[in-house]
Order: sequence, then C-alpha cells, then structure tokens
Amino acid sequence: MLLLFFGGFILLMMTGMSIAFCFMLINMVALSLFWGFDNAMRSLVLNIFGSVTSFVLLPLPLFILMGEVMYHGGLAPNMIGALEKWMGRLTGRLSILAIMGGTLFANLSGSSIGSAAMLGSTLLPDMERRGYKKPMILGPIMAGGCLAAMIPPTGLGVLVGAMGEISIGKLLIAIYIPGLLLAAIYLTYILIRCRLQPQLAPAYSVPSVTLSEKLTSFARYVLPVGFVFFMVVGLIFFGVATPTEAGAAGVLASTILIAAYGRLNWPVIKKSFAGTINMGAMVLMIIVGAKAFGNVLAYSGATTGIVEMAGGLGVPPLVIVILMQIVVLILGCFMDPVPITMIALPIYMPIIKLLGFDPIWFGVVFLLNIELSAITPPFGLVLFVLKNVAPPGTKLQDIYLAAYPIVLLQFLAMALLIAFPALSLWLPGLMLSH
Repeated sequence: MLLLFFGGFILLMMTGMSIAFCFMLINMVALSLFWGFDNAMRSLVLNIFGSVTSFVLLPLPLFILMGEVMYHGGLAPNMIGALEKWMGRLTGRLSILAIMGGTLFANLSGSSIGSAAMLGSTLLPDMERRGYKKPMILGPIMAGGCLAAMIPPTGLGVLVGAMGEISIGKLLIAIYIPGLLLAAIYLTYILIRCRLQPQLAPAYSVPSVTLSEKLTSFARYVLPVGFVFFMVVGLIFFGVATPTEAGAAGVLASTILIAAYGRLNWPVIKKSFAGTINMGAMVLMIIVGAKAFGNVLAYSGATTGIVEMAGGLGVPPLVIVILMQIVVLILGCFMDPVPITMIALPIYMPIIKLLGFDPIWFGVVFLLNIELSAITPPFGLVLFVLKNVAPPGTKLQDIYLAAYPIVLLQFLAMALLIAFPALSLWLPGLMLSH
C-alpha cells in the first residue's frame, strides 16, 4: 500500500501538478477505496478543518511575516556594511562576510531563499569586481543563505515540530548551537581554502576605519538585531512566552526596528503582508493534504507495517536512523523541504519513538538534512536563485560545482550531530520552561 500511494504521488508530481493538489487527489482516491466516497469526503473536510485551525501552526505565518518585514525594510546591506568594517585585510574577507552576514540575517528571517537572494544582491557585485572566483562567490553565498533554516526563528523548524509532534519551543532552542556550529565549519573551510588557493579570493587594499567608526556602525546596525532575537528566542528560552507569543513579539520588534530607521512605509507593509499570505497559504495547503495523507497511511496499515518492519530488521537502531537520512537526501535532489517533511515525518516519527531516540535530537538532524535539498543538484531552489543573481555567463554547472563542497560540509555537521547528541540537547535542557 505504501508503494502504491507513493508511486501515485510521484506520478502526479511528474505531471507538474501542485504538490498540495497531488496530496489531495491521492487522499480522495485512497479514502474512497477504504470508506466509500461519501464518508471519504466527510473525513477529508474534517481533516482540512483540523489541520489549518491548529494553534501549534500559528508561529509559522508570524515568523514568515517577521522575515518579510526585515527583508523589505532593507536593513541587511547596512548590517553587512557594519560587519565589513571589522574585517580588516582578512584573506577571503567577502566570502567570510557572506557567512557572517547570513548568520546575522538568519536571526531575523527563516527563509533560505530570501537570505541567499539578499546576500547575492548585496555582496556578489563587489566580489566579482574584486576578482573573486566563482567557488568563493557562489559557495559562501549559498552557505550563508542555508543558515536561515538552522538558526531560529525558522518557519521550517516550526513545520518540522508541528508535523513530528515535537515541542516547537525546544526544537527552536535546540537548533541554535548546531546552526552556529555549521557557520563555524563554513568559516573554517573558507579560511583554509583561501590560504591554500589565494587566487580564488585575491587580496585588495582596504581603507582604514577608526575604532569609533566601527563601534558606531556596529551599535547602530548590528546591536538592534539582538533586540529582535531576544524578543523571539530569549522569551522562549526563559519561559516567558510560547513560540506563538514569541512570534507575535518578533513581528512587533521587527516592525519597531524598521520604523526606528524610518523605513516603515506603505510599500514595505504591502509587500510584507503579500509575501506572508502567498507563502503561508501555499504551506498551509500542503499541510492540509499531508495531514490527510498521514491518516490514509494509518487507515491502510502502512504506518504500522513499516514500524514493525523497522523494529524487526535486526540492525543497530542508529543504522536505521542513517538509512532514513539517506532516503531524505535522495528525495532532496528532486523535492523541496516542505513536501519532504510532509511525506517523511508521519512515517519516521513512530519508528523513532519505537527505537527510543530523543525526538528533539532527531528533529534537528532531520531539519539539517532537508535544508540540504535547497542546494543539492539538480533542483535545489537556492541554486536557481543564485543563477538569477550570478555574474553574466555563469552556468548552472558552475553553481553545481560550487554547491558540492557546501553539501559535504553539511554532511560533516550532520555526522557530528549524530555522533554527539548533546550538541542538540544541551541548550533545551537549560530552558526555564519545559
């Protein structure tokens, strides 16, 4: 039954049909076979209502709105400019700036696509003008963009928590150290490669900047980010707010910040709400179909069957977890993070609970893995975003070649998270509210 459902789903996707409607059509056919058409439609309607009225999902549109406000407010170039003043004559300074800027912007926006587009439009022209080669232009920009999903607040983290029935507050706190670890791995890679191949990032003269200039710029454009970050992650960590309340506080904080810079105007408000409605409606439609799909798997016995099969394989439980990640990695070459989450988690989570693994730890590993789908050839969305902002003459092949080292570095981070679960679980253990 599982193969039949997935086979039908993949065939529908190959026709170009929207993922949400692929889910819906499979659900209608499957439920009709099990219960008859009338009962199936009644069940589907109840499923739809239950899916989109879940309070757990409310942080998702709030985090999207927060990121849209910060993106359209146009503060990112100022933040990156403030960071650049502290770079000095460091080797590969613009590539390093892409990672540091991506880390900073990730605290404000949970969208890898938006973050990569921002970094590309801000840094890429200067990198090209300074003679940087494509591996040191494209690779760091896509790496910096991908950090948006691994540093809270992140809509994808909310989605993983909601679909996997994992505490969203704990999951958002749990991904912070892995996100910073990933950024540190990227920075180490850039420093080593620029030292070994200096021609990839030629040195250039940098005007001297006084300490007072650096401090003023940092206080004006970087420190306020800490206020927004505290209003989201800090309130969750100290047990003051739920993820939903923290999402609302984050929207308020980002709006106040944009207004303080004099950039809160009608076009920014209009674009922010339009982007939130478009993205939120798309994700919620997919959730509707995926929740019903999960019920179909349960009704058919497919979920029970695969859990029993996993429990009877006779291999170490960690091997099963690694095999799960390999399946997700393969799916990521052809699908986006949201549908992968919808398809995999309803099947994976019962197995993880049966094997006795911590759901929060698994959620962090899974989140890092599905984020890979944004940069894995041939259909990663961030790859196509970079193609749009890349220098003239840049081929998709160049972007693919630049992506492979970043993919390998994410494999390293995933291996560390699997080998040392404390990297994910230490910070949630310190939370004041459990």
